[in-house]
Amino acid sequence: MSYQTILFEVTDGIARLTFNRPERLNSFNTEMHAEVRAALAGLPGTARVLVLTGAGRGFCAGQDLNDRAVAPGAAPPDLAESIERNYKPLVLALRSLPLPVIAAVNGVAAGAGANIALACDLVVAARSASFVQAFARLGLVPDSGGTWFLPRLVGNARALGLALLGDKLPAEQAAAWGLIWRCVEDTELAAVVEGMARQFAVAPTRGLARTKQALYEGLNRTLAQQLDVERDYQGELGRSADYAEGVAAFAAKRTPNFTGR
Repeated sequence: MSYQTILFEVTDGIARLTFNRPERLNSFNTEMHAEVRAALAGLPGTARVLVLTGAGRGFCAGQDLNDRAVAPGAAPPDLAESIERNYKPLVLALRSLPLPVIAAVNGVAAGAGANIALACDLVVAARSASFVQAFARLGLVPDSGGTWFLPRLVGNARALGLALLGDKLPAEQAAAWGLIWRCVEDTELAAVVEGMARQFAVAPTRGLARTKQALYEGLNRTLAQQLDVERDYQGELGRSADYAEGVAAFAAKRTPNFTGR
């Protein structure tokens, strides 16, 4: 498929999706939403990790407000309908993919762009990057999961400060607060993310998928319920080809050759 607003490729088990509207800080318009949906829906079975990033000097500035401009006196756009059609399925898709998802935040991540990054499993940001919950300055509520992610990641006090003030949070502070996995020097971002992606591309993908599922869904379970889930997943994974290969490789003192099955 030919894309106009994103770059997408899958090589050596690594899927790379790049928001590619650098002149608009990779903000979403209708076309980009459609292309991202198509790319995620078409992920081949050979993909064992997804890397999400932005072209140019920004990761994603959220919604392109020019795409919502209306003539004077015309009815305003239906924001609820846009969220239901675009942002909600995107966030849920990223969260539920049966493989690790890495956000490589190379610049500003604002509004929905910040929360789309937080929907990924691991967020690595360049030191010059920042996260901005810009909604308060437009009279809106954080969307794309912002009101769900923020208090769980940084606690209510910091979540409220970020959401109500709309201040820019530097990547280094985001890492210190536990909002993201890691902050690295700008010159190191590509290499660090590439190393992680290559590690995941040869990892036991099925086990990683169950691990992220257990962690995410465990937020709403009791300890006893979670122990049952861990038991069931271990029973399932204990019958997998990757587990057998891992045990065999350990016994033979060699590097395992995981296939993701």
